[in-house]
Amino acid sequence: MSEPADRRYGPASLPQPRGPLSAAVTGALRSTPHDLPPTLGADLDPADALTDEDLQLTLFLCYELHYRGWRGVDEGWEWQPTLLALRARAERPFEAALRRLVGSPPVPPGGVAAGLTELVEADDGPPLARTLQRHADLAQFREFVAHRSVYHLREADPHSWALPRLGGQAKAALVEIQTDEYGNGRLERMHAELFRRTLGRLGMDTDYGAHLDAVPAVTLATNNLMSLFGLHRRLRGALLGHLAAFEMTSSLPNRRYGNGLRRLGLDEVATRFYDEHVEADAVHEQIAAHDLCGGLVRAEPALAGDVLFGAAAALAVDRLFAGHLLDSWAAGRSSLRSPAPPPAALAAPASISLAGAVSGARALPAEPVVA
Repeated sequence: MSEPADRRYGPASLPQPRGPLSAAVTGALRSTPHDLPPTLGADLDPADALTDEDLQLTLFLCYELHYRGWRGVDEGWEWQPTLLALRARAERPFEAALRRLVGSPPVPPGGVAAGLTELVEADDGPPLARTLQRHADLAQFREFVAHRSVYHLREADPHSWALPRLGGQAKAALVEIQTDEYGNGRLERMHAELFRRTLGRLGMDTDYGAHLDAVPAVTLATNNLMSLFGLHRRLRGALLGHLAAFEMTSSLPNRRYGNGLRRLGLDEVATRFYDEHVEADAVHEQIAAHDLCGGLVRAEPALAGDVLFGAAAALAVDRLFAGHLLDSWAAGRSSLRSPAPPPAALAAPASISLAGAVSGARALPAEPVVA
């Protein structure tokens, strides 16, 4: 029996609070829109805004009102002035932490595209993709997928906020990238839908937001980063830089993820999401660096620094995310706040062994050797 569309595609149920601020927000959202106390969040001063559970969930609660909302929550909350003011108070330490983390990357003489290339080539993040390809067991791969589900089930949506804020070549380039992300208008080819099938093959809940309670603050931060950039017109350059960093660092890791699933015995339905990105993102990275970001900076030269800040922030926060997973696994513990449930029965057309190779499964050509 097919799943109800409202559960597959949102809105999600309100998550469990993780501290006094997120508790106050979830409590308020269960009522009709009303003014929040003006002092709520006024003393926000987390030791580390990027990993603070209460702060990151509070931001996610506020941001999601601009995406698909929350199940049972009055839609009037989206523009409730005192909630917007609280969101602004929560954004300040978040953005400040990001700027402390990456500083202000200089624009090299070669321009913004050269600067993006330098950032990507200098990135030496933890070897998460290599670990998933070669060593991770099924439980660890399912954890990784649970983390990424928060973004991938709404893939491309945060960057689409830039569309009405652009014109000319930059807008055309973003439309070209996003058209691929949305499956050229075909539901079954949308990247979010391909990821849903990966979840299903791994015996995991495929509903929108299903794994939100399980993921930690650093995972929420990777998502909140996109929303921060996307919902503020002043940060449109950072949003495009973020997308460029995504596209320029995607092809090889996705090859590794796909081959890791094949090593664990999964079939082409499970790996298609990752396989789709191997070739698509190799093309997208050129469009993103030269036509998207280059086009924006040619039209608005003052935004070059913002583009590189957004790219650097994307890479830095993803390093924190990857480090959390690898450190957790090295210590013999789950990277999730609560363990993932055991796999449900796989709805496969033929029997699939999660421990052995799938008959006929074909790995992609071996990736280049990376030091």
